[in-house]
Amino acid sequence: MIVRGVIATALLALLLAAPAAASERHPTLAELEHEVMCPTCHQLLELSDAPVADRIRAFIQTRIDAGDTKSEIKRRLISEFGEVVLAVPPAHGFNLLVWLLPLLGLAGSGAVIAVLVRRWSRPSREPGPAETDYVLDPRFARRLEEELARFDR
Repeated sequence: MIVRGVIATALLALLLAAPAAASERHPTLAELEHEVMCPTCHQLLELSDAPVADRIRAFIQTRIDAGDTKSEIKRRLISEFGEVVLAVPPAHGFNLLVWLLPLLGLAGSGAVIAVLVRRWSRPSREPGPAETDYVLDPRFARRLEEELARFDR
């Protein structure tokens, strides 16, 4: 039963790969409007009527006419506006959680999800020098003591 599911999924992936490859080489404005967000109103480009959305549409059409691929156009948009311009986050780094959490949720692995979120959301800290490693310059220490004594008067 599981083998049939895997085979069916693989066949479906192969069937969808050809149109996806064609879409990559010859994107359309309508396609990209559905995959790009307006950086001003944070809506899909196809739904936005903001002036910047009109400029992005014109830019996309210019790049399509120049023969750019979908990936090239998206890279240019990301370099201008950041990853916030993408409707679907890239599947790497912290954004990978967007792709993995639904799969882990289906598997019923609540504990695994909690561990992954905690691990990836915690900033890494480099251990700092221990207090005993720091030696105060005697001249500075004497001056500090004099200044503090002046405030105590």
